[in-house]
Amino acid sequence: MDFPILRVTRAKRSRTAQVRSREPLARSRYPEPMFTGIVEELGTIIDVRAVDSAWGPGLRLRIGASRVLEGSDLGASIAVNGCCLTLVDSSRTDSGDAPNHGWWETDVSRETLNRTTLGSLSPGDHVNLERPMALGDRLGGHIVLGHVDGVGEVVSAAPDLVIRVPRDLMRYLVEKGSVTVDGISLTVFDLTEDTFRVAVIPHTAEVTTLGHRPIGSTVNLEMDVLAKHIERLVQPYGSHTE
Repeated sequence: MDFPILRVTRAKRSRTAQVRSREPLARSRYPEPMFTGIVEELGTIIDVRAVDSAWGPGLRLRIGASRVLEGSDLGASIAVNGCCLTLVDSSRTDSGDAPNHGWWETDVSRETLNRTTLGSLSPGDHVNLERPMALGDRLGGHIVLGHVDGVGEVVSAAPDLVIRVPRDLMRYLVEKGSVTVDGISLTVFDLTEDTFRVAVIPHTAEVTTLGHRPIGSTVNLEMDVLAKHIERLVQPYGSHTE
């Protein structure tokens, strides 16, 4: 039996290439959104209120935003300070001179509050926002899942940023390797037993929250997922001897 041959014309390929990146991801097709650690926008916390639902007590955050609302419908994923959260309501005004022309809401479970810094947010606080990457996007930072591994402490503020890390997470860091701090892809150096250093350039300090993190403040950390996968793969051979 002869099967028809599917041909994609040059014109069709050209139109496909022009499709705007960062289109919303349907969770049914893409159950694991992926980010790059390149912050798109500084959002502003408008409201924080307690909620109680089928999954237990938690918080609902209302976040002022503009750019990340483009193409983000109900159920879309948006990273907030490195935490992958789900859009459950939104509104856009497209008017006024304010930096954020709309808002969106998300529910934060008790599990997420226990493992991240989101529970300390208050109205007026700024947060780093990023939409998931789309297939074909440039990977400007590194692969980020929006799953926080732990909370770090700022020992020295930007531009000479030093962060103290839970010691059990230090094994995932290598000199000149990648780490995600509050959703920002950064390159680490000067590793100690429980700290790493980052040189924060003025642009990063200006367009993210890193320029406003004083000594003693806490940050969300996500270690390089490739390092975690490699550790998992070699674990069965850890006790092997020649």
